[in-house]
Amino acid sequence: MNSTYTDLVKQTFDFPQKDFNLKDNYLQFNGLDIKKLIDKYGTPFKLTYLPKIGSQVAYAKKMFADAIKKNKYEGEYFYCYCTKSSHFSFIVEETLKHNVHLETSFAYDIEIIKKLYEKRKINKDIFIVCNGFKTKPYTRNIAGLINAGFKNVIPVLDNKNEFDEYKKSIRTKDPVKIGIRIASEEEPTFDFYTSRLGIRSRDVLEFYVDKLKGNERFQLKMLHFFMNKGIKDDIYYWSELNKVLNIYCQLKKICPELDSINIGGGLPIKHSLAFDYDYAYIINEIVATIKKVCKKNRVPQPNIFTEFGSFTVGESGAIIYSVLDEKMQNDRETWYMIDSSFITTLPDTWGIGEKFLMLPINKWEEDYEEVHLGGLTCDSHDFYTSEEHINAVFLPKSKRSDGKEPLYIGFFHTGAYQDQLSGYGGIKHCMIPSPKHVVIEYDKNGKLVDWLYAKEQTYQSMLKILGYIK
Repeated sequence: MNSTYTDLVKQTFDFPQKDFNLKDNYLQFNGLDIKKLIDKYGTPFKLTYLPKIGSQVAYAKKMFADAIKKNKYEGEYFYCYCTKSSHFSFIVEETLKHNVHLETSFAYDIEIIKKLYEKRKINKDIFIVCNGFKTKPYTRNIAGLINAGFKNVIPVLDNKNEFDEYKKSIRTKDPVKIGIRIASEEEPTFDFYTSRLGIRSRDVLEFYVDKLKGNERFQLKMLHFFMNKGIKDDIYYWSELNKVLNIYCQLKKICPELDSINIGGGLPIKHSLAFDYDYAYIINEIVATIKKVCKKNRVPQPNIFTEFGSFTVGESGAIIYSVLDEKMQNDRETWYMIDSSFITTLPDTWGIGEKFLMLPINKWEEDYEEVHLGGLTCDSHDFYTSEEHINAVFLPKSKRSDGKEPLYIGFFHTGAYQDQLSGYGGIKHCMIPSPKHVVIEYDKNGKLVDWLYAKEQTYQSMLKILGYIK
């Protein structure tokens, strides 16, 4: 009977895959020699593979271009990156190399925009879509960009009062572009019926007529739509999209300046080797649906904006751990203890039960067993016990006692949100330090190089924050 981990994977999935394969019984990630990085940097460490960002942007742009051509669609497509997915400079600057626009969600994002402009990474023609519930510092910063000559800043109104702030603080003589976010209805199984973000759909037309129609200082240019569950091929998504498109068509007939639909983000990424999502089909259906509704209502087809965050950066990230020890707590549960914490490095795994693509780096030739993965903190929730495709975790037998190298495991496609949610560089639960952060990119000669962005967090940095060191 074949019972090695390699046998298990090949019997369960189509393997190897484009971004995962074996070389000399060690896992390769996008062609990277993970074991070589382990030998150089030690574990645990975070990994960012920057070339994946460009390939994701190009992939999405091609699918939209294909759909536009196939449907003879008359509007343009604009790809925005939402900075909240990962604010790191090397991430944002990498996305900008691929002719993308930006989406912001808080006042401090605008400070990033200013720095990017100072470094000549952007110019004042870039689209900057400003989302979220706006605090006064946020609206002031948005107004500051517009007053400074950024031509394509689009504050997306999240509520009716927000507009009053721009009327008071924007001084430019040119008409200011404005968007409106429509509050989407969620599916019955969600925690609430209507999104807290945006303006009720039944209030949008009245708001436009009362506040924007005939206003020489402001032009309604964009309607924004997004569902919390993302872009899925189900009745709820298509129903909400059609609702927004019908509002667009009603508005377009009385608002000639309106020319764009923003469908937000929500394209899923691969969290299992069994991942199966027909991106091309979904994107084609979105483009075809927009055209169909507009044609039926006899209005021009709008430009399409997207705000892909996880899709842009998620698959560029990974985090690598070592198994420190094996614990048998009863007659049927085996615990592998990792050299870090899921709570501090992958907060989505315990906060919302997110599942990431997890694979061992080595020991693929060993027998496998069902295990639970435990983190270093004393918190009862610091564990990982099931995969997206199955209610269990299977890994090679560790055999740490044989004196050979430990089992190394990797969680992949972790590049979006985890650092933001865990508080990069701050105080961690049980004072477990932030791990090293390694970045992989092409140098100016086209050679793949790795460099250390951040060392492992020190106890001194934590004690200083806590007030023990002055």
